[in-house]
Amino acid sequence: PPPLQYGIVLDAGSSHTAMFVYKWPADKENDTGVVSEHSMCDVEGPGISSYSSNPPAAGTSLVHCLNQALRNVPKEKHVGTPLYLGATAGMRLLNITNLQASDAVLSAVAATLKSYPFDFRGAKILSGEEEGVFGWVTANYLLENFIKRGWLGEWIQPQKKTLGAMDFGGASTQITFETRDTIEDPRNEVMLKLYGQVYKVYTHSFLCYGRDQVLKRLLSKLFQAESYQATISHPCWPMGYQKSLPLSSVYDSPCTENERPSLALNTTVTMVGTGNGSLCALHVSKLFDFTTCSFSRCSFNGIFQPEVSGNFIAFSAFFYTVDFIQTVMGRSVHLPSDLKDAAETICATSWSELLQKAPKLEKRLSDYCAVSMFVYLLTTKGYNFNNYSFPNIAFQKKVGETSIGWALGYMLNLTNMIPAEKPSSYKSILYNYWVILILLFVVTTLTSLVTAACLLRHSKSFTI
Repeated sequence: PPPLQYGIVLDAGSSHTAMFVYKWPADKENDTGVVSEHSMCDVEGPGISSYSSNPPAAGTSLVHCLNQALRNVPKEKHVGTPLYLGATAGMRLLNITNLQASDAVLSAVAATLKSYPFDFRGAKILSGEEEGVFGWVTANYLLENFIKRGWLGEWIQPQKKTLGAMDFGGASTQITFETRDTIEDPRNEVMLKLYGQVYKVYTHSFLCYGRDQVLKRLLSKLFQAESYQATISHPCWPMGYQKSLPLSSVYDSPCTENERPSLALNTTVTMVGTGNGSLCALHVSKLFDFTTCSFSRCSFNGIFQPEVSGNFIAFSAFFYTVDFIQTVMGRSVHLPSDLKDAAETICATSWSELLQKAPKLEKRLSDYCAVSMFVYLLTTKGYNFNNYSFPNIAFQKKVGETSIGWALGYMLNLTNMIPAEKPSSYKSILYNYWVILILLFVVTTLTSLVTAACLLRHSKSFTI
């Protein structure tokens, strides 16, 4: 087998960090469909942004996974293995509230990464648009929608349409897709040249619309609706579930600070689940503004969005939410109404029933009603998927054995593994095997024909 090259990307998300080790044949650096996920490691503990008061701990948290990378990548390859860290919405939020702490966390993380024998190439905060576009590149690269190798090792354009990509993280959500429509807001337009072909891509990232921040913002809305009473009903939590929360756990984020009450933040509020699907939907819908739009059409919050078209792939928390509906609740999701009905069913299911169905998911079980309702409203009222376009969404975690997300696209971009120019047509190592096979076939065929001719002549002479 050809020697392998390796690359490492740390995806420092808002709620946790994951490390991905990628591999590809070293002698085909600009090939496609050959980079695959070698291994991955989930970093224990929260995202690096949560270490703002103790930055060195952010670096220490990565040690276990980095030690795994030392074992996963052959020792002789360590020095030549590029190592990147990309931070997303959690660090974008910290950057807004405390730039000094943000810089300190990145410095601590970089110091840890530099102490390893890999080729460390930087730790940076990705913009929401970068996150969306790199996720789109990853999905379409893995599905070989840009370019693929033919049977004889030559480059061919597959003439396939690209897929749109939807990501749903802890603090933000992104939608990215190719469009022929005019993109009325230049901030949402990205022109990409990949393998000699130009792609006009629409992308937008909604900060504060990730799973964890949505849940905080929903709690804030409920607190406001009931005037911060000592006991407040939560229509999205199941019947039989209740929890006491300090106000500080809700108002510790830039996403909720403009709603922070004048009460002391150590004030505790007891939330009691009432499992009311329609009331839950009403409160979740208040997280969106569908009224203002200065363009010909908008998604929400006055953000321009062209009409969705073609197939889409939805990953991260989109996948986990729909997977819960299908595997735990036993409901299929083909149409928007299926998603809405499933969300209402989750809301109406008691806490004891949910625990019985999925005891291993206890930590997040109380939130599936709210998150399912949010995904329904986001995709239908927000992104405007309907009965015709919604079935074109595939909710997936991986393509083959490789996780979908921005990390692979990020590495491909920084290592220049997707050239802007179309590679010249060439024959790969497979070509030699094909030549040998064809020659063998020709020789075998000729031998068979000669043998048949000899036998025929022999039989004729025997008859005479």
